[in-house]
Amino acid sequence: MSDFTAVEQTELQRLKAVANDYVQLMKPGILTLLLVTTLGAMLIAEAGVPSFWTVLVTLIGGTLTAGGANTINCWYDRDIDAKMHRTKSRGTVTGTIKPAAALAFGVGITVIGFLMLGVFVNWLAAVLALIGNLYYVFIYTMWLKRTSPHNIVIGGAAGAVPPLVGWAAVTGTLAPPAWILFAIIFYWTPPHFWALALLKQGEYGRVNVPMLPVVSGDEETRKQIMLYTLLLTAVTLLMVPFGMGWIFFAGAAALCGWFLILAWRLLVDPSKARARQTFFYSIWFLAGIFAVMVADRLILG
Repeated sequence: MSDFTAVEQTELQRLKAVANDYVQLMKPGILTLLLVTTLGAMLIAEAGVPSFWTVLVTLIGGTLTAGGANTINCWYDRDIDAKMHRTKSRGTVTGTIKPAAALAFGVGITVIGFLMLGVFVNWLAAVLALIGNLYYVFIYTMWLKRTSPHNIVIGGAAGAVPPLVGWAAVTGTLAPPAWILFAIIFYWTPPHFWALALLKQGEYGRVNVPMLPVVSGDEETRKQIMLYTLLLTAVTLLMVPFGMGWIFFAGAAALCGWFLILAWRLLVDPSKARARQTFFYSIWFLAGIFAVMVADRLILG
C-alpha cells in the first residue's frame, strides 16, 4: 500500500511539474502586467467598478489569448531559447513539452479566450484580443524579432492592446483615452526592453537576434532609451486634458520624473547596475501609472 502511495505521489509531482511547464510557456510575469493594464482600463472607462462577472471573464479571456500568443512564441523560438540562459529551462527546450503539444496548447487557449470574450463580454473586445495575439505571433515573433533592430518598437504594439480590450469590454467602443493608454504602453516598451537588452546583449548576439544594443551599440541604445522616455512622459500627460485630475497629474509627474532621471543617469554614467535599475523601475512605473489613473478616477470621478 505504501509503495502504491509513493508511486501515486511521484506521478502527481510529475503532473504538477508538467502543468507548471505549460504555465511558464504563457509567461506569467508578462501576463501580470497585461492584466494590470486591462483592469486599469476597465476601471478608468467605467469611472467606477464594473460588474464582477465582466471583470472576471475579461481577465480570464485576456489571459488565455495573450498566454496563447506567448506559448506560440516559445514554440517558435525554441531553437534560440536553448542558447539563452534565461530561457533554456522552458519546457519546449528541455523536452518535457513536445513542440506539437506546445503549439496545440497555444492555439487552443487562444481560441478559448477569444470565444469567452466574444460570447460573454462583447465581440469588439474579443477581436481586439485576437488582433493582439496574431500581431505578436506573426509580426513580432515570426518576422521582426530576427530581422530588425526595430523589433521591439513595432512589435510593442501587441503588448499595448490589453487596455483597448479592457476599455471595449466595459463600453463596447473605443474612445480617445483608450488610444492614449495604448500609446503609453507603446512608448514604454522600448525603454523597458532595451534596458533589459543592455544586460542580455551577449545572449542576443549569440543567437543573431538584432536587438538594438547588438546592432547599434550601447551608446545609441542609451540615447534611444532617453528619447523614448521623453516621448513616454509627453504621451502619459496627455491623459490630463482627457479627464484626469490632480491626483493623476501629481502621481504621473513623480513617476515620469524619476524615470527621466534614471534614463539620464544611464545615458551619462552607463553601467550594468544602472541598466538593471532602469529595467526594474520600468515595471513598477507602468503599474504605478495605471494605479494613479484608477485612483484619480475613483476618488475624483
